[in-house]
Amino acid sequence: MTDEIIEARIGKQVGGRLCLDFTNTVRGRIGHPGSGRTRDNADRVVGERLISYEALLRWGANSGALTEGEVDALERVASEKPGEAVAVLERRLAIREALYRVFKAVVEGWTPETEDLEVLNAELRVARARERLASTPQLGWEWDASPTALDRVLWPVVRSAAELLTGPDLERVGQCPGTECGWLFLDASRSRRRRWCDMADCGNRAKVHRFRRRHSPTG
Repeated sequence: MTDEIIEARIGKQVGGRLCLDFTNTVRGRIGHPGSGRTRDNADRVVGERLISYEALLRWGANSGALTEGEVDALERVASEKPGEAVAVLERRLAIREALYRVFKAVVEGWTPETEDLEVLNAELRVARARERLASTPQLGWEWDASPTALDRVLWPVVRSAAELLTGPDLERVGQCPGTECGWLFLDASRSRRRRWCDMADCGNRAKVHRFRRRHSPTG
C-alpha cells in the first residue's frame, strides 16, 4: 500500500461492531499463499497501530469505548503506573489476536481453538466483574466508575465480542480479501453480498487493478 492509503486507513471504523474494529487495529494482515482451504489462521500482521498505551486510549476514544474524560483520567494513572499500563498493552495483543483467530475460524467454517476461547473467557470474567445494573433512566448495564482501572478500555471490547459470538449476527461476519488487508466486518447489507472492508479503499483499488489488467497491452 502507498503511504497515502495507509494514512487514510488509520482512523477508519468499518467493522460494524466494536470487537471487529478492535481486530482491525493493524494496517493489514497477510495470509499464507497456497494454503487454500487448509486450516491456517496465523496470518501475519502488517503495521501495528496500537504501539503504546496512549494509542490504545486514543483508539478507545475514537471508537466510542471511552469518553474523553475517561481517557484523561487513565492517562494520568498510566503516568503514575507505567508498568501496569504496559501489562494492559500486552493483554490487548493477546485479546486482539485471539479474537481475530476465532472470527476467522467462524468465517472459514472451522471450530475455534480452545486456547483462544480460554483467553476470551478469562477476559470476559474480568469485564463481567466490572458491570452493574443501573437506571439511566431505564435499567441497563454500566461499567464500574473506578478511574484507576487501566484495563477499562478492554472491557467493552470483550463484551462486544461475547454478544456477537453468541448472537444471530455472527453469520454476517466477513473478511476483506484486499491485498494486505484482511480486516473483519459485519455485513449489514440486505443482499449479504458485501465483499470489501470499504469500497472507497480496497474495493476501489481492486476496480482499478481490474481496469488496468483489462487494458494492459499484454492482456
